[in-house]
Amino acid sequence: MKHTSRYFFSAVFLCLGLMLQAQETKKDSVKPKKERYGLRIGADLFKLSRSVYDKDYKGLEFTGDYRLTRKYYLAAEIGNESKTTDEDQLNFTTKGTFLRFGFDYNMHENWLDLENMIYVGLRYGISTFSQELNSYKVYNPNPYFNESSTITVGEKYSGLSAQWLEAVAGMRTQVFKNTFVGFSIRLSTLVTNKKPSGFDNLYIPGFNRTYNGDFGFGFNYTVSYFLPLYKKQVKMEEKSAKSAKSGSQ
Repeated sequence: MKHTSRYFFSAVFLCLGLMLQAQETKKDSVKPKKERYGLRIGADLFKLSRSVYDKDYKGLEFTGDYRLTRKYYLAAEIGNESKTTDEDQLNFTTKGTFLRFGFDYNMHENWLDLENMIYVGLRYGISTFSQELNSYKVYNPNPYFNESSTITVGEKYSGLSAQWLEAVAGMRTQVFKNTFVGFSIRLSTLVTNKKPSGFDNLYIPGFNRTYNGDFGFGFNYTVSYFLPLYKKQVKMEEKSAKSAKSGSQ
């Protein structure tokens, strides 16, 4: 949990600092350029780094978005996870793949040719996975010298699946030419959840830990590269409205 908090707050402050610095640098530019449209692809650095320091976790996630209009982006994430969870009564391993797809809406008013984002979005998530119950402890209401019995099982449940809706909020800022760093937080609720007989899906790849049955929370910290495909001239009325808004502030 300490590693998670450290990565989250570091990502927030880094993106805010870089975005403010870039905004100030571009304020004094005179002539706006055409806006670029294209595909941005990247990876989740949090999952990659966690795979190094957490021996019970292996994960990989690729991200992508495609700019449709000045404000709307198609977005998707695909990846896989393998996680062993060791709780007081249970030890189990979850393995599977996931896909999330949807859209983002950029609320940030960039100066001139900046391409930073402060966005909200929605995703629909799909995951297929397996659960393996490694061991469990038998509850003893009258333990002798605090002894408890641990039973090794090794029973595997395959063919499991889950689907969910996900609300997303995040930031993305350019640090080098066509290179962006960003983070997002995600609140999810399950739509379907195929559970094994006699067990529960306490962890779902792409959804993370299930809390109170149907709700989940997650975040990612990404680095991505933008592949420009074409440019579009901003309409005059959009330029005027943008300039008027900037001048009134």
